[in-house]
Amino acid sequence: MEVDEERRGQGVVPAGRTLVGLDIGGTFTDLVLLEPRHGTLRQHKILTTPDDPADAALRGLAELLEMAELEMSDLDGLLHGTTIVTNAIIERRGRPTGLLTTAGFRDVLEMGHEQRYDIYDLFLRFPEPIVPRQLRLEVHERIDRDGTVREPVSLDEVDEQIDRLIGAGVESVGVALLHAYRQPLHERAIERRIRERHPHVYVSTSSQVAPEIREYERINTTACNAFVQPLMDRYLARMERSLEQDGFHGRFSLMLSSGGIASPETARRFPIRLLESGPAGGALATAYLGGRAGLKEMLSFDMGGTTAKACLIRDGRPDIAAEMEAGRVHRFKRGSGLPIRAPVVDMIEIGAGGGSIAHRDVLGLLKVGPQSAAADPGPACYGLGGSDATVTDACLALGYYDPAYFLGGTMALDGDASHAALRHLGDSLGLDPVQAAWGVHEVVCEGMARAARVHIVEKDCDPRDFPLLAFGGAGPAHASRTARILGASAVLVPPLSGVAAAIGFLVAPPSHEVVRSIPGAFDALDWTEVHAAFESMEVDAAEVLGSVGVPSGQVRFERSVEARLIGQFHDIEVPLPDRPLDPGMKPVLTERFRLAYAERYHTVLEGYRPMAVSWRLRATGPQPRVELAAVPETSSGPVQPKGSRPAYFPEAGGFTDTPVFARDRLPVGFEHDGPVIIEERESTTVAGPGDRVEVDRFGNLLVHVASVSRAVQQRDEVAA
Repeated sequence: MEVDEERRGQGVVPAGRTLVGLDIGGTFTDLVLLEPRHGTLRQHKILTTPDDPADAALRGLAELLEMAELEMSDLDGLLHGTTIVTNAIIERRGRPTGLLTTAGFRDVLEMGHEQRYDIYDLFLRFPEPIVPRQLRLEVHERIDRDGTVREPVSLDEVDEQIDRLIGAGVESVGVALLHAYRQPLHERAIERRIRERHPHVYVSTSSQVAPEIREYERINTTACNAFVQPLMDRYLARMERSLEQDGFHGRFSLMLSSGGIASPETARRFPIRLLESGPAGGALATAYLGGRAGLKEMLSFDMGGTTAKACLIRDGRPDIAAEMEAGRVHRFKRGSGLPIRAPVVDMIEIGAGGGSIAHRDVLGLLKVGPQSAAADPGPACYGLGGSDATVTDACLALGYYDPAYFLGGTMALDGDASHAALRHLGDSLGLDPVQAAWGVHEVVCEGMARAARVHIVEKDCDPRDFPLLAFGGAGPAHASRTARILGASAVLVPPLSGVAAAIGFLVAPPSHEVVRSIPGAFDALDWTEVHAAFESMEVDAAEVLGSVGVPSGQVRFERSVEARLIGQFHDIEVPLPDRPLDPGMKPVLTERFRLAYAERYHTVLEGYRPMAVSWRLRATGPQPRVELAAVPETSSGPVQPKGSRPAYFPEAGGFTDTPVFARDRLPVGFEHDGPVIIEERESTTVAGPGDRVEVDRFGNLLVHVASVSRAVQQRDEVAA
């Protein structure tokens, strides 16, 4: 990376700690080095190695340190996000897993909710259970909903069933018994028995992984955790061993789906909590970088090589959801995946990524994704053997990307291969290659805008009130048009936008969330039990944060309850005040529930009693103080473009000669009307006709997006 480009990605952290954020994506592995010695953020991007993600991660880390003239021993910390859990569940590449459950509940994973997620689909499919039926065995025991033991568990029967599973080649076992969220006595006894007799077998218990009411979600989450536990353990062992051999002695931490960081020990116990590890970093980066620019309300727009995701930032924080889905049969249909009860940054997958493949569907329509060319073989233009037209091929054909400056010139793109792939796609649709390329670009942007609009409106917000913060390798090239369709007025593209998710790792606080289900009407709760549960949760959470170096005195707790009206199905989260949990809490809790209910549903149903379902505790350590300095205002006159090239904009009548600027040469206060292309090493920003781009004092590109009507007007003016 050139010196001026380092200046553009400036950064200083107090206490002189040298840190690396490492994000393994489906197509690229991104790295960011925070180096206080020079006050800079260095970036690096390398193709992911799907068969062994650690290979690209370790190789990229070595290359980044070499560029910075540092040794592995100079690193104080490595903060890592990975897709290994997501990919293992989607591709069913976990290790052979068994499930032990209460007699009569063997088929809970098969029955699910017994609801159709799409009532009009005559060929509806559901995801296959993560554990096949022959590896789901039963034991006789029974604990009732109040935690009272009705039938003790027979350890002799447990031995017999576990021996059957071991004989079938099982490496990991999930244990999920009825009402174990309320009384884990039997699960703990079974876990001890397995570890005594089979110490080489991995064990996940529902009372540790997901101690919440709802049998299907709890059992499925436990099974998925067991499914990926051996993979995560071996992956982390390899990473730790390789890092140690190379001289790394700092703290190795991992990014959780909830937006916090945790130790490798926590990741080994609860790998399912890393399901959305990388995207969570992008949401944190949006909150942090947007906050520096004075924006507390934003839409995080993360478009990488495989997918695009959006997350609403309100009051400077992303929302945290209690549940997510994995391995959907229909990528954009809620309910078609495996439900996972684990805290996650509330985001939505809104479209395709740069490597998503365009094709003609059975109705003769142009579709993009969900299949991806990923890193191997990659888009046709990568020249690595791929022959399918992708989103990246479309951007190249439309003139948005420079084939000689992809990844700063370290990776040349093959324009002929891209043209051939688009010609083949166009022939199937009756379009020429350029029309096919524009169709791909438009379909992607329209689809992302539509999905983002639904996501925002479902949260009772107006899409026009939320500027986009665009990042990821493909985000800045698509953000302006997506924002225009969405009705947003502005797009913010931060420095080092191509690796922004990895920057999010650097500002993530240590955190851990614990939950206990103690259901009951507000006026009939056993407050002594609730108080004891929170005391236990605080001890557990503080112990987990202690493993990443947070002293107990610096741990901050936030308490909440998931509640509903008796007879309803959906819960809403209600924050609890910082006061003793005793019967005097009832009127306070009731009023808080009424306010939260009215905010969600705009009315309160009178005559119905509210009830608590689950109690949550979120523990966080100190927020890392990463301070990015403002970009010096060093302009000696008008900035000249590095060149120009024809780029396709329908508003301008088709291909038009478009100025191209090098981002690292743009001073604070720079302004330019669109169409304009601004290139940096890891991404390219495209602003269309009617847009206006300026550089703020932090080095952000602020794109003032033209309305659709203004763009049409400009097109007509050009035509006239």
